[in-house]
Amino acid sequence: MPLCPLSLAILPTIGAVTASQWDALVDDDQPFLRHAFLHALEASGSVSVATGWEPCHLCVWQDKQLVAAMPMYRKHHSYGEYVFDWGWAEAIERAGGRYYPKALSAVPFTPVPGGRTLIAKHADAQAVRALLADAWREQCQSFDLSSWHLLFADQQDVTAWRAQCPELITREGVQFQWRDRGFGDFDGFLASLTSKRRKMIKRERRLVADQGLKVSRLEGAAISSAAMAHFYRCYTITYHERGRPPYLNHDFFERLRQTMPESLMLVQAHAEGRPVAAALYFRGTQSLYGRYWGSEVVADCLHFEACYYQGIEYCLQQGLTLFDPGTQGEHKLVRGFSPQRVRSLHYIRHPGLAAGVAQFCHAEGEHVSAYRDAAQQALPFK
Repeated sequence: MPLCPLSLAILPTIGAVTASQWDALVDDDQPFLRHAFLHALEASGSVSVATGWEPCHLCVWQDKQLVAAMPMYRKHHSYGEYVFDWGWAEAIERAGGRYYPKALSAVPFTPVPGGRTLIAKHADAQAVRALLADAWREQCQSFDLSSWHLLFADQQDVTAWRAQCPELITREGVQFQWRDRGFGDFDGFLASLTSKRRKMIKRERRLVADQGLKVSRLEGAAISSAAMAHFYRCYTITYHERGRPPYLNHDFFERLRQTMPESLMLVQAHAEGRPVAAALYFRGTQSLYGRYWGSEVVADCLHFEACYYQGIEYCLQQGLTLFDPGTQGEHKLVRGFSPQRVRSLHYIRHPGLAAGVAQFCHAEGEHVSAYRDAAQQALPFK
């Protein structure tokens, strides 16, 4: 009996598909691709036309079953992406063209590598990608979008898309991640480091305690609405210190607390019995992701404790093998976080801009590769 043909739908909101249908396609180690996370972004208003993120998610159906999906947005700026293309926009606009709006397949405000193309195991992946490619190309044509961008895709996604669409331009970057090397516990991790770095970490953790700060963790249902509200106050401080408003609102985090508590872990620092700093983590089946942080107090090494050492310790206690603490920061390198290649793919409609971007990404990629190799040699392990 022949299979039913594939059909494509473009959803103006993630709520147009049920959580069970969407999540059946999602890797259990990827909490940010879950329906609850994407829905919280939209339902809270953090992601909307008003904020420059217009949902247009691609879904592939076969005989009333969702067999593939890809989060997608029409973007009217480049904020919240962490793959910086402002220079590309400036180049085309100087030449009299227009860069915005553009199409983007990514998790908003979340530079975490992972699969961006969600395909059921029994589906014909090549046929699905061909249909999706037709869809984002048609979106670019119909809405006069300058480009389509697939951000922070994993190796499998990058390889498959490059084979499907050779015109895609690859851009490389570096992030720092911690992996369990069979350390056993935090003391085992310290024992694997050079004497200089082992002493540094012990001193930094001791300094936090010497300032009268006590650090604790809350998980899942133990995270109260009051604890989340305090975390949000701390989170906004981080943004205000940089002179800009936060991307995400309190309603977004409260929705996460209510709809996916099993994925949340909150680190709190207390002084004189009250919380003064917080860091929010997400966990999958094998990985931990550090995402947001803020503090009401200025305290030496508190950021390292709340955002790095608590995460490493938690992974070792919970049997998680990977810890992604977020973007940026060579300061992670000396604390045992290894440089990892991250990649994004870019389709540019304008031939001249596409040629310039390709040349730029090639040259940038050579520098990134050399930097990654040099950083690997600077790891603090014995």
